[in-house]
Amino acid sequence: MLSLPRRCIAACLLGACFITGMSVSASAQLLPERVEKAAQDRIAAGSYQTLVFGIVDGDRSEVVGFGKLDSGKPPDGDTLYEIGSITKTFTATLLAAAVLSGQVKLDTPVAELLPDFRIPSRNGREITLGDLATQHSGLPRLPSNLLGRTPSNPYADYDAAKLKAFLAGYDLPRDPGSAYEYSNLGFGLLGYALARSSHATYDALAVKEILEPLGMSATGTELPPAVTAHLAPGHDGAGRAAGSWDFDALAGAGALRSTANDMLCYLKANMGVDRSPLAAAMTLAQQPRSDVTKTLRIGLAWMTTGTGIVWHNGMTGGYASFIGFSPARRRGVVILSNTALDTDDLGFAVLDANASLTPTYKAISLPDASLDEYVGTYKLGENFLLNVFHMRAGLFARATGQVAFPIFPSAPNEFFAKIAGIGISFTRDAGGLVTGLVLHQNGNRTAPKLSAAELPRATEGSAVDAGALGDYVGQYRFDFGILDIALDRDHLEAQLTGQPPFPIFASARDKFFYKVVDARLDFERDAEGKISAVVLHQNGRDLRAPRASGP
Repeated sequence: MLSLPRRCIAACLLGACFITGMSVSASAQLLPERVEKAAQDRIAAGSYQTLVFGIVDGDRSEVVGFGKLDSGKPPDGDTLYEIGSITKTFTATLLAAAVLSGQVKLDTPVAELLPDFRIPSRNGREITLGDLATQHSGLPRLPSNLLGRTPSNPYADYDAAKLKAFLAGYDLPRDPGSAYEYSNLGFGLLGYALARSSHATYDALAVKEILEPLGMSATGTELPPAVTAHLAPGHDGAGRAAGSWDFDALAGAGALRSTANDMLCYLKANMGVDRSPLAAAMTLAQQPRSDVTKTLRIGLAWMTTGTGIVWHNGMTGGYASFIGFSPARRRGVVILSNTALDTDDLGFAVLDANASLTPTYKAISLPDASLDEYVGTYKLGENFLLNVFHMRAGLFARATGQVAFPIFPSAPNEFFAKIAGIGISFTRDAGGLVTGLVLHQNGNRTAPKLSAAELPRATEGSAVDAGALGDYVGQYRFDFGILDIALDRDHLEAQLTGQPPFPIFASARDKFFYKVVDARLDFERDAEGKISAVVLHQNGRDLRAPRASGP
């Protein structure tokens, strides 16, 4: 799987990209040695199929590729990738350019650009373009009616009619502008509104205002066959083949595809290394405006760390990306991968010699019976538990209030996650029973395994006799899709349209909960005692679905 890096020099000048065929000597290499080694190790371990870096250092730049594509060829500066949420920085630049030209203001309500839409408001406070661009709109991460016909391509048929319908029926949980919450829906709405006000599609607007001025001919949502022929096939976080994502109304949130050569032009323009007609708009977009955490601020899409690094990342079902540059704007990097595992630590390590790199692990296989030994609930802190459970795809872990993630064995008792630099070491007593774990993430944290008597009631999961589980089997119809409840041997699984099946567990008669997400299902019975409906409790909302079919 490991190939020698293929390098080329890329230069962007006055909006035109010129690619030379020259190779880069070892003395000219801009990629730090430790980052190159980490990339090589991750390719060798099978974590990523390919990684392509575009690096800027002063007036020098290069493209470095690792791995091999399905064709057996190494990736290079012309290999096409989905850039996911880095698209949001393009949308932010479009907004900033419209502000500077006097077309709109940051405090312009989005409703003014979409007069035929009912945009939710709260306490007299309307959602503004600035709220959308700084992730302070109050809109959720995703709309509840995002359930496409093809689960592997979830945004493809989410059109303006569905966007309009969701917004018309949505009640904001808080005032716009009052708090940060990352929202793909919000940025998709921003991109749609800007395009509508310009009487164009999102792609056409991006081409006119950004891509053509920068000479980025291999970037867009609608690319010619000569460019799409270079698309690197995507892979999910486990390395399985994953299809591409297509966008309709929410294109501004993540629709763009690009190459390292093109993204170097975009990076240099944002850094101010190359002169660009977009310089003022890019500077306006990057300006921090609000705190996200104590060490992170947001501008218009762009994030700024406490050390001054300006950055954004992206991920789709089969791709991951990162773009960022140093406070002095002398060093910058873009990373593209066709595996849906974040590359953030690699990006920050290029920009900051003191940034840590996630250790590289290689997964091994353990028998199912061995995996079952680790199943249980572990106490990381007061009211903070880590639940480890076994699904058909392997072991998963979920901390209180967070989503579940897969963990993989690297050795007996040693596991790792492919996100956030997480490692887990399970501990055993003298008799060989698993008694606890040590979570390795920004230090080491010990967590004892809770006994059955110590388990919170909601995690017991055995409150319903196995023989009665069949009562709940059937389909339940929400406005946005079907919930299919099926019996898998000794437990129930719930599958919502467009999502994989997940096990659910009983905390009481007719009351079930998920372990993969913080959600509950309460079943209702009719006068005859038969199951007639289910209520989904998630994200502070209660959604009811009548039973459509059953045994």
